[in-house]
Amino acid sequence: MTFIASVLLLALTRAEIIERFKAPPVIKMQGLLQVVADCPADMRREYQLPVSSFAADICERLYRASGIKGSRFMDPGIVIYIGDVRTNMTDVVARRKVRADGSRFTRIFLPAPGFSDVERLRVEVTKAFFLAVVGVELDDEAARKALRESEPGFRTEEKYRELERWLRGERTNGGDEEMMKLQRSVLQLGVARVSDVLRFASRLYLYPETYSAPFCGNLHCCTFREAIDMSRVDPRIRFIALDKAPSVVAFGCGRGEALSAAAEAYSNFLRELAVGKRSADEMRNLLDDADVKLNIAMEEARKREEGMQK
Repeated sequence: MTFIASVLLLALTRAEIIERFKAPPVIKMQGLLQVVADCPADMRREYQLPVSSFAADICERLYRASGIKGSRFMDPGIVIYIGDVRTNMTDVVARRKVRADGSRFTRIFLPAPGFSDVERLRVEVTKAFFLAVVGVELDDEAARKALRESEPGFRTEEKYRELERWLRGERTNGGDEEMMKLQRSVLQLGVARVSDVLRFASRLYLYPETYSAPFCGNLHCCTFREAIDMSRVDPRIRFIALDKAPSVVAFGCGRGEALSAAAEAYSNFLRELAVGKRSADEMRNLLDDADVKLNIAMEEARKREEGMQK
């Protein structure tokens, strides 16, 4: 600090000095969220930044779960004030406010941020989000429900249940496109459920390019094992196998190493079938290897789900 700056600092009142050393507000979510710290700048890392990230993460998940596209706020809809009290106060105090232009916002006070009730803060941030973004006031129960629905795990379980309703024939409205989108989606990255393995297995068939031209004159589909001998009678099977090889890999990717390995093995089998240079016994050995890998993926999926139920 220079001599002139020191003189100027001494000329300030105590309140002005404290104010100058306070951390500036943190603004996130395109202005929706503002976190103000009633503390010196050196406490910014300890409280202000973690609280702002915590609240912003909640808002981001609520945006995704509700399907609302984020927009820019000229004035914050959620203002969190962080105090500098060092006692073990757990208070989280929320106040709904209305500006002169009629816009509503929420002030949330954390007198002692190091000891604040985290669950209460989650609920109040959720209520403040819906008030500012949707214009709706939620009670505690509705806010907790919105929080649960915003959790990635909750959304994954809902999609699995929805897909299984489709497969059981309980869901018929919405169109085939919605069902196909669910089937193609990787609902839980790096994990294969039993239903994922079963859906993958249901795709291990070859179909003629047009329904009016069945394989060998009378078959509208064939298994991969049947295709080994049939490809020598109907050459179209080889072309369809080559076309299907990449999609088999796509159906298995992203769902764990075991199912990905099975998908690669089946894809390799289809490519070799298309080339047509291996003997029938060699092709059956390739298919046996792929089947073993698929059984391993199914066994892993079953064990995982049994473990989750315990």
